Amino acid sequence: MGTSGAGDGAGEIRVLVDNGEYALRNRGDLALMAMTVERLRERWSRARIGMLTDEPHLLRAVLPQAEPIPAGGGGHWGRSGFIGQLDQLAGARVTGPAVRRWRHVTDAPLGTLREVRARVRTEVLARTGSAPEVAGMPPLPPVPAAVAESSLVIAQGGQYLADADRYQAHRTLNLLEHAQRLGIPTAMLGQGLGPMRDPELLRRAAEVLPGVDFIGVRDRLFGPPLLAELGVPADRVLVTGDDAVEFGYRLRRPEIGGELGLCATVSGAARTALDAAVRVSTLGPVRPIDNRAGTAESLARCVARCRVLVTGAFHPAVFALSQGIPAVAVTASRHYDDKFSGLADMFGTGLRVVHLDAEDLESGLANAVRELWAAAPELRDTLQQRAVEQIDDARTGLERVCQLVRVRSASRSN
Repeated sequence: MGTSGAGDGAGEIRVLVDNGEYALRNRGDLALMAMTVERLRERWSRARIGMLTDEPHLLRAVLPQAEPIPAGGGGHWGRSGFIGQLDQLAGARVTGPAVRRWRHVTDAPLGTLREVRARVRTEVLARTGSAPEVAGMPPLPPVPAAVAESSLVIAQGGQYLADADRYQAHRTLNLLEHAQRLGIPTAMLGQGLGPMRDPELLRRAAEVLPGVDFIGVRDRLFGPPLLAELGVPADRVLVTGDDAVEFGYRLRRPEIGGELGLCATVSGAARTALDAAVRVSTLGPVRPIDNRAGTAESLARCVARCRVLVTGAFHPAVFALSQGIPAVAVTASRHYDDKFSGLADMFGTGLRVVHLDAEDLESGLANAVRELWAAAPELRDTLQQRAVEQIDDARTGLERVCQLVRVRSASRSN
């Protein structure tokens, strides 16, 4: 196994990063990946940073500073040295862009199918509080072989440690537990946790999470209390905010926007009500924002042109608030209630949560948009300052994670 060191030149450092989006479709998760890799590179410029994925060729194109660890087929580290550099170059310039173009062509028809599945999932969550997969979760894959050769294992942010994503939650818990048994430092960054009521998931979380060396959570309301119930020592937990805050903050515009952004992830009667409410509340041109198309950067730049954003997706709201733009969040499930409530608390102002099943949806949404539109200039500086505070906390958390590797390296040297 390669030894880790306190910095460059002190031995090869290998960091294995898990994430909640192996298909590389979610723009918010791609922003999280980009920030995680960039921050690690700032500490260890020559480290090997492996990202678990189902799309290894595509990862080379969208995140060339990381190397893909195929989640299937054993999950091994790729070749190192000159051959590894050739693989990286070919992936970034040839195969990766080709895969990216193919996905662009095929995403429209496949996206319709995914939307249908997402609507079913949302409806089940709204009615039962649990995801449809709970009744029959498919078998979990083996733990990737790359763990055994890693200096550090990180579970990157998201909200997959929850009943709504039991499969990914158990997969991540298995990964962390395996690393712990091998004596490899483990960390979790920017995590949204819960809702978690499934007895088996709670049992596994209570077995594994107290052994994680550091857990950064993205909200104060839900993460710390749940971790305390699961037996995680308080001194291993830090509230850091979402790691995509810095990604969005960097792309802020010097001037306030003049458009009303609409990023809707609902359809049918709910979408009709949203469209009607937006028309009633329009104080400027409406900018449709597609959370599926383009890159994380193009999504954040699109949001940056707005004065107010209406969204049913989480990370567009993160991008907006981080840039000083108020937002209205629409939700239809406990899972999203918690996500948006935690985000609203972290920024303190500028985010209104509206429920899709509210009887006065149209008037409530229209009033929220009008109020935030008027208040947008005053909220701008406050929201950006809250973003800076969270960026500082996230970087403090990562420094604690890097210290884990330094301490382990020193103990192995003695």
